[in-house]
Amino acid sequence: MSAEIWTIQQLLTWCTEDFRKRGLDSPRLDAELLVAHALGVDRVRLYLDFERPLVAAERAAVRALVERRRKREPVAYILGERAFYGRMFHVGPAVLVPRPDSETLVERALEILPKDGTARVVDVGTGSGCLGLTIAAERPGAHVTLVDISEDALRVARQNAERLGVMDRVTLLRSDLFAAVPVPEGGFDLIVSNPPYIPSVDVETLMPDVRQHEPRLALDGGRDGFDCVRPLVAAARGRLRAGGAVLIELGVGQSEAGLRLLTDAGFVDVAVHRDLGRVPRVIEGRAG
Repeated sequence: MSAEIWTIQQLLTWCTEDFRKRGLDSPRLDAELLVAHALGVDRVRLYLDFERPLVAAERAAVRALVERRRKREPVAYILGERAFYGRMFHVGPAVLVPRPDSETLVERALEILPKDGTARVVDVGTGSGCLGLTIAAERPGAHVTLVDISEDALRVARQNAERLGVMDRVTLLRSDLFAAVPVPEGGFDLIVSNPPYIPSVDVETLMPDVRQHEPRLALDGGRDGFDCVRPLVAAARGRLRAGGAVLIELGVGQSEAGLRLLTDAGFVDVAVHRDLGRVPRVIEGRAG
């Protein structure tokens, strides 16, 4: 990027082509998001000011973000936030970037929980808190316990609870699964989790954005992807009230094995829910 005069349009075109040549999945969107962030405006304003020339400081700000993206740092980490279920969440290297596939679990949770009335929910392996906090925001009568083994992840989840204004109905606990989680009298109404479920060998095949930057602790599910899922399922039933539900996100091709785990653990009414791509994504079981 030389010292000559650049307009917003020229800069967007340059960024887009640079990202495309490097094989990034969404070069235009990435360019728009990064340029808008560097200039402190929204994406619509970029097009309203298409012909505006940029000063040197603005070009330098864009260049710094472009260099980070060239190293395959996720755009969400560069921006410091990501949208999920219509709300913005703080994110960073301590947590996974929230993904649209996970909204399938939230949709099912909201179908299960009444709009009025109270509910006790626990989100195991909460990361950014996007699952549990979305439930808290959508169900004002829900008290949600956010659990993670990572203190850094819990700090991000706390930021998001404060951002969404639900901190008064949220408890944050550092725990390896349920080890340090007290069970409320009568049990939880709902347990949700997006555990690490990618087989170890497959982690190395993930896109560089994920493999090199997102926390391996939240990705690597061991030899078959179920190292965390098995103990989660085994412990869940005894912590639910009668009729309470567990919802667990899994990967492609894992739902049948997941349903067997639920059945073997004594869950009833087991079911699988597909994401928008029609991939079996979330398994469900009820405590009899």
